[in-house]
Amino acid sequence: MQSNINFYAIVFYGFAALIIVSGLVTILSRKLMHSAIGLLFTFFGVAGLYAMLAADFVAVTQIMVYIGGILTLIIFGVMLTSRVATIDFKYDSLGSVSVGIGAILAVASCIFLSFMFVTSDWKQEPLAEAPAETLKPIGNLLMTNYLAAFLAVAILLLLAFIGAALIARRKN
Repeated sequence: MQSNINFYAIVFYGFAALIIVSGLVTILSRKLMHSAIGLLFTFFGVAGLYAMLAADFVAVTQIMVYIGGILTLIIFGVMLTSRVATIDFKYDSLGSVSVGIGAILAVASCIFLSFMFVTSDWKQEPLAEAPAETLKPIGNLLMTNYLAAFLAVAILLLLAFIGAALIARRKN
């Protein structure tokens, strides 16, 4: 049992380190493509944490929607726009003020979250049994009881994509 807990702790800290490092790459990189790749690894780390929490539906959704859809769209947008792929971000006088304000807010948020972490009463109870999978019951509900809502959302997203394509193709 002790080795099992150590394994989960190592995997958790590995995912946490992946999220932190790739998040820093995402926000600190001066190349847009490097930021997009950093975001990819951040999304993978978050999906790994969801999987560790036995939220398999949310983990698969994270991979399918964020990595499969949104990030692919961002990367193709960067690759297909030649001017955007070569942009090198530079800070001006207003940028340094914004960076200073952002740094102050980041430090204040870190202090607040650390305070909450230390002062909270964390309840730790061992699991009596392994959590059941959630993917199959949610899939059954989406295809039976909530089929109309599922189809309505699918049609709404399709219309949003068509509208975005029309707006993007419109000549000013």
